[in-house]
Amino acid sequence: MRDIVSLDDLWRQYACGTLQKKEFEGLIFQFILEHYQRFHLFDWDKDACTDYLCWLYPRISRAIEVYKDIGASFDSYIGSLVYWAAREYRSREADHYGTECACWAARAEEEMAVCSNDPEYWESGPVAKSIPNAQQLLVLLLKSYFFISEELLARAAPMIGIKRKRLRSLLDAIREQRLKQDDEVRNLQERIYGQYYRCIAYESKLAAVLAGTPAYEKIAGRLKRARTRFVAMKKRLTDCRLDPSNRQIAEVLGIPKGTVDSMLHAVKQKWKVDAV
Repeated sequence: MRDIVSLDDLWRQYACGTLQKKEFEGLIFQFILEHYQRFHLFDWDKDACTDYLCWLYPRISRAIEVYKDIGASFDSYIGSLVYWAAREYRSREADHYGTECACWAARAEEEMAVCSNDPEYWESGPVAKSIPNAQQLLVLLLKSYFFISEELLARAAPMIGIKRKRLRSLLDAIREQRLKQDDEVRNLQERIYGQYYRCIAYESKLAAVLAGTPAYEKIAGRLKRARTRFVAMKKRLTDCRLDPSNRQIAEVLGIPKGTVDSMLHAVKQKWKVDAV
């Protein structure tokens, strides 16, 4: 194995044509790995430095091409590259770690929700004395279109007194009207998830930076703005209408909006009386 004295010696051998570029790159990699402590790479061990150098390797190749033997020595030039690139690498790793933690946390919540026990219902108990009439029941189904399964649709159609195909067409008409609004809600939800991950990434970055430094203040400011935007986006989501409006239902049924209003009001009044 070639005895490496310094990076400056390697550069002189490369400049004289003694070393080919690929061999030169490999010897630089080996030199940095064997002397990683002199480059002040945080508290990384040799394995962490190996991972970092594998990420840095393409930059070393480009750095060789642009280096000019004027001003700083090649040793200082590579040292500066290794140090400043390490800060970027650490920041990227914090981003990836924060995003991964957030993804696993969200996935765990989903798994818990999926594996949670089914809600228990009383097999017997107080039953509402007043049952909505067919028209009121139809309005309620359209109001809850998002949660209507095929099984429920098949059971509800005879109760309302219309054919299953007709009821499905009414629900599809509501879905078509709501398509744009539902897409906007889903897009907003995806943006909220992204903003949530961004906040976690900034928190991870902040934990890895020395407090009181300009970098710390810069990241802290970004974290504050990210949290403010996250709260504002969540508020926007709560203000979004997730159910069809009474006007949309009236348009699908071909009846006045006031009729839909009165039907829903009557149902609410019945349930209030039954609850007393």
